[in-house]
Amino acid sequence: MILVFGGTTEGRKAVEVLEEGGSPYFYSTKTGEQDITLQHGVRIDGALDEAAMTRFCTEHAIRMIVDAAHPFAALLHRTIATTASALSLPVVRFERIYPPRDPAITWIDDYTQIPHHIHSLLATTGVQSISKLKPLEADGISIFYRILNRPSSIALALKQGATQAQLCYYDDPNDIPVQSDAILLKESGLSGSFTEKVEATKACGMEVIAIKRPALPESFIVVDGPYGLRRSVEKWLPEFYPLHSGLTTGTCATAAAVAACIRLSTGETPAQVPVMLPNGETIHVAVSYGDDYAACIKEAGDDPDVTNGIEVRAQVTESDHFEILGGEGVGRFTLPGFDYPPGEAAINKAPREMIRQNLGRLKIEDGRLKIVISVPQGAEIARRTFNPRLGIEGGISIIGVSGIVKPFSEEAFVDSIRKCMTVAKASQSARVVINSGGKSERFVKALYPELPQQAFVEYGNYIGETLKIAHELDIRSITFGVMIGKAVKLAAGHLDTHSKRATMDKAFISEMLHEAHCDIDIRDITLAREIWERLSPEQQQDFADVIISHCAAYCQPLLPNGELTILLIADDGTILPLSPAHQPVPSRS
Repeated sequence: MILVFGGTTEGRKAVEVLEEGGSPYFYSTKTGEQDITLQHGVRIDGALDEAAMTRFCTEHAIRMIVDAAHPFAALLHRTIATTASALSLPVVRFERIYPPRDPAITWIDDYTQIPHHIHSLLATTGVQSISKLKPLEADGISIFYRILNRPSSIALALKQGATQAQLCYYDDPNDIPVQSDAILLKESGLSGSFTEKVEATKACGMEVIAIKRPALPESFIVVDGPYGLRRSVEKWLPEFYPLHSGLTTGTCATAAAVAACIRLSTGETPAQVPVMLPNGETIHVAVSYGDDYAACIKEAGDDPDVTNGIEVRAQVTESDHFEILGGEGVGRFTLPGFDYPPGEAAINKAPREMIRQNLGRLKIEDGRLKIVISVPQGAEIARRTFNPRLGIEGGISIIGVSGIVKPFSEEAFVDSIRKCMTVAKASQSARVVINSGGKSERFVKALYPELPQQAFVEYGNYIGETLKIAHELDIRSITFGVMIGKAVKLAAGHLDTHSKRATMDKAFISEMLHEAHCDIDIRDITLAREIWERLSPEQQQDFADVIISHCAAYCQPLLPNGELTILLIADDGTILPLSPAHQPVPSRS
């Protein structure tokens, strides 16, 4: 059993990660005021001292603690560390991502170090800090306290000696409610909108004073994102998830490149290297070394992947410019339609950007490097993949959008969709947005900034099952984002778009193009997205109308009592809804 200490944004993210396992866990907050929906978690509220925490962990057979509490909850961190040490429990700290410390900010370790030249101060450090700041008022500093606008916080503020005139509230966290000489912030990280608060303060001409986050106990296993948390749980409690995650070939190539670059610049050969994933979090990946290369072994987890166990190598040498090349066992594009033209190494855009960003973090002088990625077994393994059919020859492709492979059996995936849809309904969102994965979700989210995270649900390939679940749960308003590759399969009636069950039907696509008055030759295309590049913007909308109409013919009957909005998403993120001229006319009763 896992015990999570939350009450924060990271606590919410931890819940999302643990809910994927379908196993029970406990979620603890101090005040019980966080609004959060749990399907498999059991909520407990109220502060726990060391004795109470030890007793709870013993009585409930806790085998792992996840500390996702506020970074300034230093007493709680120490209590968790002491309890875990006594009971021999691993503690995973779900830490925030922090920007580099800006030298233009006045950094302090505690409240006693606030500069004496300040005459007025806006304190945003929380209601608990008021008693620590009150002595400054005796020194003539006028202080305003920004707190949460809720009765418990206001009552506590007044109890600590603040007056109503000194209180202001978080109506907009990026607004500055009063003008002062300076603002006092906590180093709250990206999820605490620290950067936005600093920029808003600077725009008002106020000095920024920031309290550094306290150091964490050395025994904590620190992760700063959902993938790192899941991989830690898989390591320490392998039975929690029915299937385990793995690494993409792109992440392996990045890890090998980072290791080779570290050895080139410092001579060091660490057994693990940090790799920043596209979502901004950093994981640590095991590496090894040869005479002139570093390597990473691909682990697919429980995903049925023929590349599992292969060695991905990287050679890094100095050059007159930065370049990423494919070596032995890395295929080459022979047809148009991919991220790069024919003749280029089959290393997709996302892995290339991962390599570039991660090597940039090492701050190698000038950054002029030549990186050669190779896979010794690649040519042989590629024969057992779809690469030859796609026009990738000579080896495997280096791919991966998220950097992590999250495997699901069909039954488990559909079950996870049902859980997510249930949570989406429970969030009381006016609309649920279903999408195929992280890439399409990023595009569609921009259209619905007001919706909570729980309103966005990933369907993978299971479009039909997802819409059936929406109907069963009586969800009345669905937006369905679909990228063109899946859309052309769905338009042909394939409600499950997995490549094992549905392939691109060029003859049917040609019929749809003709229907849209876009008669172009597509016999030489390999991927559906190539069609897009051959159409003018006007033709793209006409073709989108036809595709969406065909998709709706199969999807709308699965949601007979609901409103279904279908959005076609191009590979560059362009979103095309059904044009007004093709919108169905509401029936009159």
